[in-house]
Amino acid sequence: MVCGILSFSSALSPISISHYRNRTDPKLKTDLSSSVTLGIRCSSSSSDVAQTFEKSENDAAMTGGAFDFTRATTSLTDNKSIASSKKVTLVRHGLSSWNEESRVQGSSNQSVLTETGVMQAERCRKAIAKMHFDQCYSSPISRAKSTAEIIWQGREEPLVFLDSLKEAHLFFLEGMKNEDAKQRYPKEYATWREDPANFYVNGIYPVRELWGTAREAWKEILLTPGEHVLVITHKSILRALICTALGLGPERFRAIDVNNGGISVFNFNKKGEAMIQSLNMTAHMYSDHVYLY
Repeated sequence: MVCGILSFSSALSPISISHYRNRTDPKLKTDLSSSVTLGIRCSSSSSDVAQTFEKSENDAAMTGGAFDFTRATTSLTDNKSIASSKKVTLVRHGLSSWNEESRVQGSSNQSVLTETGVMQAERCRKAIAKMHFDQCYSSPISRAKSTAEIIWQGREEPLVFLDSLKEAHLFFLEGMKNEDAKQRYPKEYATWREDPANFYVNGIYPVRELWGTAREAWKEILLTPGEHVLVITHKSILRALICTALGLGPERFRAIDVNNGGISVFNFNKKGEAMIQSLNMTAHMYSDHVYLY
């Protein structure tokens, strides 16, 4: 029998997968919080045997989970009460053509999903197939839109596209290969890479503006009825969504990383205060037999 061998660290630390059958890309990293259910299928010579490690969300005493997180963070709804507590699952789009070519993407609509990106979106779909969502929100930009259409296929509710989930606009850098941008605009590119909160063009600070956009997105998502929603978007706006939920400013932009197809999960109480449950999970990229519950 061949099974995945997992070593667990504390919450929000990576899970190391020492061996996993049917790995698709050795370059993909695996980050998985210990606070989520992981379904693993083991293979034997005779038949597949499903092995599932489960966590009961309501049994904090058994798992060491938090009983409450009131005032752990600030309200993302300006203290407006929401109808019920809410779970939000965030997904980054699959690998795009400009990811593959190492180009600055920003808000451009010219970068599209690659064959690998389609496969990643399909694996995301399979990983969350057992989860119920009341609604799916997506950026309308092509690479995220295509990912959402793959992940959401077969669900009854229509996709909802939000402009507040669009990627940051990076002006003249968009479409340029990183190496070319570094040579042509050395000062601006260095600021974008090393001090993104202070990167500006004609008096506009894209990352600072992204923080405001993220707060607007959270209000739209949290104040809409539904107990569990799916959000599919881009890396920079995901960084902003995660940081604003945790009360971190734009100077912490590069403190968060989210891989293509990476899944993060937040819980919100009725005050719109957030608690992160898991960050940048990518174990589902290694196998068709990893399920989130």
